[in-house]
Amino acid sequence: MHERIDQALRKIDPQRLLSVLVEMIDIYSPSGKEKDIQVYLEDRFRTEGFEVTRQEVEEDRFNLLLAMGSQEPLLYLVGHVDTVADWDFEEEGPYEQGGIIRGLGSADMKGGCAAMVETWMALAGAFEPTERPPVGLALVVGEEESGDGSEVFLENIRPPWVIIGEPTSLAVCYSHYGYLEAFLETTGRKSHSSLPELGHNAVESMLKILLHLGRHELFQQEASNLVYSIREMSSSRAGFVVPDRCETWIDLHLRPGMDLKKLKTLIRQRAMEAHDFIPDLNLEVGFESSYSGYDLGNEHFMANQLNRVYHYLGVPYYENIFRSQSDGNLFYQAGSQPVILGPGALETAHTPDEHTSLAEVTSAARIYTALCAGLEHDYKGG
Repeated sequence: MHERIDQALRKIDPQRLLSVLVEMIDIYSPSGKEKDIQVYLEDRFRTEGFEVTRQEVEEDRFNLLLAMGSQEPLLYLVGHVDTVADWDFEEEGPYEQGGIIRGLGSADMKGGCAAMVETWMALAGAFEPTERPPVGLALVVGEEESGDGSEVFLENIRPPWVIIGEPTSLAVCYSHYGYLEAFLETTGRKSHSSLPELGHNAVESMLKILLHLGRHELFQQEASNLVYSIREMSSSRAGFVVPDRCETWIDLHLRPGMDLKKLKTLIRQRAMEAHDFIPDLNLEVGFESSYSGYDLGNEHFMANQLNRVYHYLGVPYYENIFRSQSDGNLFYQAGSQPVILGPGALETAHTPDEHTSLAEVTSAARIYTALCAGLEHDYKGG
């Protein structure tokens, strides 16, 4: 196995990797507008002689799929090419200084995608087609919104194992939080702002509901298995009047094993208790995206393989729980076994300080490459 790994590692080109990463960051690709970056990546692959499949998600939106080896892929490397939206993107383009690459998507997750692209190039450069390991690469759209790219991928392909390059600072995550998106809306009654007693202030009602919800022990994050974040609040804007509508979106991240159904019931009951102390309350409670968490454990083929790869490469090996939402939830529900592992720190994602390091992206490429190069000889199922 070591000979194959060394053969593949020698083909990793850090300058090519840096070039791809910077060019990917320089292409604005928020969810729903991923065509430009997919065309760029498709051209890179086709120039190198690879066969690339466009998998249509909707008009002008598509995944890119590649496969190598003589059998169905045992492992897919999966990366999402979309980012959150950024209205100031033109003033915040990518730049590299001292080995640190900054820019929208650098951590989440164009760093991971670039490492996977480089892995593909290195494997193809190291082995003849008949000697290449049975792996696939899926560069998908839509993860930051609905996960529709991965949903389409999973309609026809259910790989046994998946590595998803979300930012984990190279920690290996076999365990993944679940996710629930809650929606609250209060409807009030307008009145002139100098006569608030004649109206019903929907914002004041919402604040009282959120305070009541937050007092429950489950939402005391220091002692709870739940991560609770009020993401967004908006109200009607109609001049010098009492607002008659207020909407709030809440993100909830659940440790594996927490019951989504029970959590929904608790939130609904707790919110509805506000009728007892808010006169004339008109409240709607709903739930949008919801995914159960999972825990693969670490007694399986992939954990053994990754542990050996890290040791061989001299990279510190440690495990963690992935606390955010990702396409990993979708892959697990579909029957695949997804491991979250990529360069960059999650805490910088979606912030003006988003960044990653070339050293970490290169290490990710080396880990992915070594894992894939030894896969065919070690995989026994499970």
